[in-house]
Amino acid sequence: MAPKAKEKAKGSSSQPAISIEDLFTSLNKFIGKKEYAQVVKVAEQVLSIAPGDEDALRCKIVALINTDNIDGAIAIIQSSQRLPIDLSFLKAYCLYRLNKLDEALESLKNQERSTATMLLESQILYRLGRMDACLDIYQKLQNLSVDSLEVNFVAGLVGAGRSSEVQGVLEALKVKPSSSFELAYNTACSLIERNNYVDAEQLLLSARRVGQESLMEDNWADDDIENELAPIAVQLAYVQQQLGNTQEAVKAYLDMIKQNLDDEPSLAIATNNLISLRGLKEVSDSLKKLDRLIEKGEGGQFRLAGALESKLSVKQKEAVYVNRALLLVHANKIDQARELVTALVGMFPESATPVLLQAAVLVRENKAGRAEEVLGQFAGKFPDKSKVFLLARAQVAAAAGHFQVAAESLSKIPDIQHMPATVATIVALKERLGDIDGAEVVLDNAIKWWSNAMTEDNKLTIIMQEAASFKLKHGRQKEALRLFEELVKNNSNVDALVGLVTTAAHVNVEKAEAYEKKLKSLPGLKGINVDDLEATSGAKPAENGSRLVNIEGHDESKNKDKTKKKRKRKPRYPKGFDPAHPGPPPDPERWLPKRERSTFRPKRKDKRAAHVRGSQGAVSRDKQEAGNSDGPARSSGADNVDTKATHSKSSQASSSKAASQNTGGSKSKKKSRK
Repeated sequence: MAPKAKEKAKGSSSQPAISIEDLFTSLNKFIGKKEYAQVVKVAEQVLSIAPGDEDALRCKIVALINTDNIDGAIAIIQSSQRLPIDLSFLKAYCLYRLNKLDEALESLKNQERSTATMLLESQILYRLGRMDACLDIYQKLQNLSVDSLEVNFVAGLVGAGRSSEVQGVLEALKVKPSSSFELAYNTACSLIERNNYVDAEQLLLSARRVGQESLMEDNWADDDIENELAPIAVQLAYVQQQLGNTQEAVKAYLDMIKQNLDDEPSLAIATNNLISLRGLKEVSDSLKKLDRLIEKGEGGQFRLAGALESKLSVKQKEAVYVNRALLLVHANKIDQARELVTALVGMFPESATPVLLQAAVLVRENKAGRAEEVLGQFAGKFPDKSKVFLLARAQVAAAAGHFQVAAESLSKIPDIQHMPATVATIVALKERLGDIDGAEVVLDNAIKWWSNAMTEDNKLTIIMQEAASFKLKHGRQKEALRLFEELVKNNSNVDALVGLVTTAAHVNVEKAEAYEKKLKSLPGLKGINVDDLEATSGAKPAENGSRLVNIEGHDESKNKDKTKKKRKRKPRYPKGFDPAHPGPPPDPERWLPKRERSTFRPKRKDKRAAHVRGSQGAVSRDKQEAGNSDGPARSSGADNVDTKATHSKSSQASSSKAASQNTGGSKSKKKSRK
């Protein structure tokens, strides 16, 4: 019985347990104060008493999300899979925050279509770049009272390239662009997409003013306000860049980079825009700046550093990678450029730019044939983007001298196949190949197409005239005559009539004379005597042989009387010279050698030259000869060589001694040589 009594005594001394009701009261209080760290602690106390409590579990997960502990929230969700609680929505949101967008979208599939799930799905689709599907959801939510729907709706329209619809959506929602700084910013972005930079600048300034006022009312700190409004500052700098105010834009970008803002996306965009503004200047510095934004993950995959991978849009990510690839090419780092470009083709499969970059790298490696092959493959794989690939293929082939490939590429583009510029290019390429018949077929097909085309701006006249000139040039006068006759019948064109007369002169002279009568005479030609004109020698070279002078009706007596007036030329001054303020006159002796100028002073001879040179204990040679005058004289060649060597060593010793004195001692000098 003693143990039982002991247990009772022990139980009576312990503190009473806190009830679940009190814990939930505390939980509600901390949630209201947004003290999420305390929410997590209290939720854990509730779960220790009542494991599997759904409300406490949800509170803990949401609190972890608000403290940016997404990995901890995911771990709790996975550990709670056995519980009869549906946490799919929270799981989808956590995956969205971790930028695992495909998994997040999969987690929402079995969820009921509520306002919250639709909004989250639209955000995931927006991040994936599927703007049309995102806008479909916003259309369905338009009739519901959703906070800040207009902000996301306008952002989706801008991302989808439908900026022209923004004004209509705002009118349908009965919202003014300046109602919030976020909406003003997004509306300004739509104006930028439409190249309306002046109005965009005014709206961005309004957005910055409204944002500062609203955030100051909410008692935000100055640094937090600056970070929150950083996107507006970046867009203002971009507008200045597009308006041609380059210096202002560069200064704004550099200021943002020096401030090292906490807003990583805005900082990355400012860096990227600054690099694009520089162009090929300071390539190494630009590469260093971009290398901070890009890192290489596991398996050699490229990704953006920090939060950029999840916060930048698909177009913004592509712009950063593309700029780095271009800089690598211009810096002649072809191996790195090839590696990056190959990865970009898989990272952005719906974009044509990585493929064009891949072709550019191949051309830089003198592999034009391989570049043509790559562009041709992608043109067949993506018919909707084949125009870009075929144009690039034609350019690469023409530059490499592959004229047949270039002509075939241009002929495969239906939109521009029969346009005058395209026809002229194909004909020129065919001429280079010597395929005159093929060039003629191209012109005939273009004439046939424009004859049946129902367009206001019909190019039939231009094509027919060029075709007739081409046929005449290559000796096909009859076909050229037929085209010129059709042109003259349908159009009262002087050029066509001249071409007809010129062509008919080769085939039918009578017809040429008949059409020649329709030509209007030029003013000033009635008084010309044809016989006298034929008798003259025409034009003869001038005395200097630089130009031709017409001698018809030339009166030499008049020209002898006339004195040639020399044209006064303006004096040419050196660059940067102002004739109004010439400054002091130049030195009159500036063309003389220095030794011949009056200011020249020869260098003083070193008095130490007479001192004894050589190793320590050496004796002057003169003294030695004087002391040994009675002895035999030595003048062998070997002796002369040794003397020279001795003198060179002594000069080195004296110079090293002087250097050691100047530096404050010979010991430090010797140490530095080691």
